[in-house]
Amino acid sequence: MRVPYAQLVAKTPLKTAMIAVGVTAIAAAGLAALSWKANASRASVSVEPTIRPARVTEITYQRRSQSLVLAGTVVPQIESNIGFRVAGKIVVRAVDVGAVVKSGDVIAQLDPTDYRLAVDNARAALASAEADHARAKADHERYLNLRGSAAFTPQTLDQRQSLAATAMARVDQAKSQLATAENNLAYTELRADSAGVVTAVQAEVGQVVAPGQGVVRVARTDELEIVVGVPEHRLKTVREARTASFELWSDPGRRHGARLRELLPSADPLSRTYPARFSVTEPPAFIGLGMTATLTLDRPDLQPTAEIPMSAVFQRGTQPAVWVVDRESGTVSLRAVTIARWRDDSAAIVSGVKDGELIATAGVHKLEPGQRVRPLPPQQQVAR
Repeated sequence: MRVPYAQLVAKTPLKTAMIAVGVTAIAAAGLAALSWKANASRASVSVEPTIRPARVTEITYQRRSQSLVLAGTVVPQIESNIGFRVAGKIVVRAVDVGAVVKSGDVIAQLDPTDYRLAVDNARAALASAEADHARAKADHERYLNLRGSAAFTPQTLDQRQSLAATAMARVDQAKSQLATAENNLAYTELRADSAGVVTAVQAEVGQVVAPGQGVVRVARTDELEIVVGVPEHRLKTVREARTASFELWSDPGRRHGARLRELLPSADPLSRTYPARFSVTEPPAFIGLGMTATLTLDRPDLQPTAEIPMSAVFQRGTQPAVWVVDRESGTVSLRAVTIARWRDDSAAIVSGVKDGELIATAGVHKLEPGQRVRPLPPQQQVAR
């Protein structure tokens, strides 16, 4: 059924009014929602920021000692090849490797036959020279008794005096030759110059050796050293060390005194460390060559330092810094520091913060300047 045009026109204003009312209601609801969000936003802004708990430590400056621990080996200060001072055939070798010798002990011996004959010849030559001197001296004295007679002449007297002096010189020469022959005979016995231990044998019985040729190698045990390799960055610590001590791996816990004797100026080509020798000033009751030792060097700081955890260092570019906590306001501020040295888990600072100030030691990369923190009590200063 079709609606008449007149009725349709009559109903239109009512529908329009209803639509307008609906639109108005929707708009009002939207404005209310926007107003609520704005109020909520303003309410959230007005809430105070959260105060973050923080682990802190108090800066304490004091003079500390830097310790350097190095592994080393016990070696002799003097180790020399010992040989005969004369040539000959070895007939006796009284020691082997590892033998302990005392000063004067016989190490080896040459065949002394030829040297004994040389001594006998030197003695005979001395006896002949002494006889010639006695005859020349007697002739000179007899001629002096002719002084004032016709047979006495000054020229003859001079000749007699010259013959007596020449004979005396031959006696002195014969004595020297005898002493040399006796020394050479004594040199056929090779004796230890000092106490030590035989570390090598270089000649055997029956071998003919030349003068100075090594027969055995002896390491002196009265002067021992600790040899260590010093890294390049620790050379200053070694040079300025006040005290040095060592303990043997075979006897841990017992420390003995040592003193730097030599620090080579060039590095070892293989290890790239600088060899250093420390004399043993307080030898233990038992110490053997080749033993492993732990050497400890202590060098006091020239200026006071404060040790801080590595976690407290905030690296700002190339400049290290720390977060300083104000005791009154609890706010943090970033401050540059000067670090004297780094350790595995800590750093030693010399300036930048004052003695007694607090610094944050954890979460330093999450802090911002002016942020408030609440220092944790000491019993809670434990990293999680």
